[in-house]
Amino acid sequence: MDFNLTPEQDMLRQAVREFAESEIKPQILELDAKEQFSVELTHKMGELGLFGITAPVEYGGQGLDTLSYIIAVEELARVDSSHAATVAAENSLGIGPLVNFGNKTQKEKYLPKLCSGKFLWGFGLTEPNAGSDAGGSQTTANLKDGQWVINGSKIFITNASSPITLGSTVQCISGKRPDGKNEISCIIVEQGTKGFTAKEMHHKMLWRASNTAELYFDDVQVPEENLLGERGAGFKQMLKTLDGGRLSIAAMGLGLAQGALDAAIQYSGERKQFGKTIGSFQANAFKLADMATEVEAGRTLLYKACWLKDSNKPYGKEAAMAKLYCGQLARRVANNAVQIFGGYGLMEEYPVARFYRDAKLLEIGEGTNEIQRLVIARHLGCSI
Repeated sequence: MDFNLTPEQDMLRQAVREFAESEIKPQILELDAKEQFSVELTHKMGELGLFGITAPVEYGGQGLDTLSYIIAVEELARVDSSHAATVAAENSLGIGPLVNFGNKTQKEKYLPKLCSGKFLWGFGLTEPNAGSDAGGSQTTANLKDGQWVINGSKIFITNASSPITLGSTVQCISGKRPDGKNEISCIIVEQGTKGFTAKEMHHKMLWRASNTAELYFDDVQVPEENLLGERGAGFKQMLKTLDGGRLSIAAMGLGLAQGALDAAIQYSGERKQFGKTIGSFQANAFKLADMATEVEAGRTLLYKACWLKDSNKPYGKEAAMAKLYCGQLARRVANNAVQIFGGYGLMEEYPVARFYRDAKLLEIGEGTNEIQRLVIARHLGCSI
C-alpha cells in the first residue's frame, strides 16, 4: 500500500494550513465570542478554491478527489471547527446533492455560484421530531397545479440563514407509496420565497462562528421542476449524501484532534513546574504519546475510507467507522489537552477550551455515535 500523498495534495495541505493560521486564527476568538459568521472569510475560502472541491470543473468546481477535500477540511479544523463546518457542510450537504442528483438546468443555475464561495446552500433534513429517525420527517410537499406547496419546519441546518445563502434542499413527504409508507422527495427552495423563513440560531455551545438555522415553511410554493432527482427518491438521496458527509465530520474530528495535540505539545515544552517542563514528566509524556498514536490511527482509517470512495468501491461501513472513531478521538484528545494545560485550559483565550467545546458535536451531528454503531453492525450482517 502506498501511503504517500501526491505533490498536489501536499501543496493543498500547506496552502490551507497557511490560510487557516494567517487568516482565520487571528479572528476566531472575537468571532467565537460574538457568535458571528464571517462573510469575508467565507469569500476568502472560496477564492482559495475550498468550495466545490470535488465538483466538476464544467460547473465551476475543482474536480479533485475525495482525499484532497478531506485534507482541506482537516487543516481548517486544526485551527477552527466553525470554518471547517462551513466548508464541510457546503461541499457535502449543499453542493453534493445538486451535483449527484440535480438535472443539467439545476446544475447550471446553482453550482457556479456555490462553487465560487460567494454563496451558500443548506440541506434541510433534521426536524424537531426527526433527528436520528430521519425518515420520520413531518414536513410535507403537495403537488397542486404544477406547484409544490410545502409546510413544516427544519432545525440545526448549517449555512441555511447566512447573509449569502441562496437556498436549501429540503426533504419532504411528497405522498404515499403503494405499500402505504411515506414517499420522500427532495425539493429546492430558494431564499426569499414567500412563506419561507430562515432564522439564525444563537447561544450554541460550539461552532459559534458557523451559521446554524431553523427553517419554517408556511404554504411555500415552488415550481414542480424544483424537484431534485426523481420523485420518491429523497430517502436514498439522503442516505448517499450522509455517507459522504460522515467523511467530512470525521475529517473535522481528525483535524481538531491534531490541533489539540499540537497545542498540548507546544505548551508542555514551555510550561515549567518543579524546575522542569511538564512534558518531561512521564504522566504528561505518556498522554502525548497516546494522543499522537490515536491521531495517526484515525488518519489511517479515514484516508482508507476516502481511498475506497475514490476507487468507486463500497465505503459506507468505513465512513461510519471513521466518523465514529474520529469523533470520539476528538473528544479524548481535547480532554487530555485541557488536562495538560491545567487551569489555563479552562480559559477561552487558549484554543484547547474551544477544541473541548467543539468536539462534542462530532459525536452527534451527521448521525450520533449510536447510529454509526447501528450502521456498522448492519454492514456486519447484524439484523438490528
